[in-house]
Amino acid sequence: MIISPEQDPMGQAISDFYNKKKTAKLLNCTQYTTEDEFPIPYLFRTWDEMPPLEQKALSLAKGKILDVGAAAGAHSIYLQEKGEDVTAIDNSQLSVEIMKQRGVKNVQLTDFYDCKGTYDTILFLMNGIGICGTIDGIPNYLKHCKKLLAKGGQVLFDSSDLIYLFTNEDGSCDIDLNGPYYGEIEFKMRYRRIRCNPFPWLYVDFETIQVLAENNGFKCELIAKGEHYDYLARLTVTCE
Repeated sequence: MIISPEQDPMGQAISDFYNKKKTAKLLNCTQYTTEDEFPIPYLFRTWDEMPPLEQKALSLAKGKILDVGAAAGAHSIYLQEKGEDVTAIDNSQLSVEIMKQRGVKNVQLTDFYDCKGTYDTILFLMNGIGICGTIDGIPNYLKHCKKLLAKGGQVLFDSSDLIYLFTNEDGSCDIDLNGPYYGEIEFKMRYRRIRCNPFPWLYVDFETIQVLAENNGFKCELIAKGEHYDYLARLTVTCE
């Protein structure tokens, strides 16, 4: 789904920041958290400002690369400057326009599930796998990844295990095993007077995505762990 400017808090924040206007606070909240400010400059970070998991993912990206949910284009710009063949996609009209202004050569305004082409590496950074929305959305996500991947291609993604939100001091966990998966989040976001409709976003622990990947014709490999329940993983097709 393409996001129009009047329903795009993050896109407007990106546009305002790039055009050096006075920016307001970009705020988001979930069913588990109170309203938090998202640091807009972080979307324009350079290599030195990127966390180690992102740096590792970019160092592993090769061949024809697809940067999904590219936002302000931080990853695409770095890869482009290295001479890599990278295509940035986003479903935000405003974000795509800013990426073009910043000099990203190959930019497409499209939803991931409408994207076409063949790629050696597909990047889903900043928990880009969250576009699955729910655990039930993972098989369809993997199916479309398989359509886009060249033979021998890879999907690189980072995510986090939100188990820490439900862990007590004694190590026990308050999780309803009969309820939805604990990493299924509903986000609300606002910037100035612009609000978006609540949207689902998925944070998935490695063991769960590994099993689901194997059940859908992929191998899921743990590449690295972060400092706080986050990790970088690689998906490769095991059967056509």
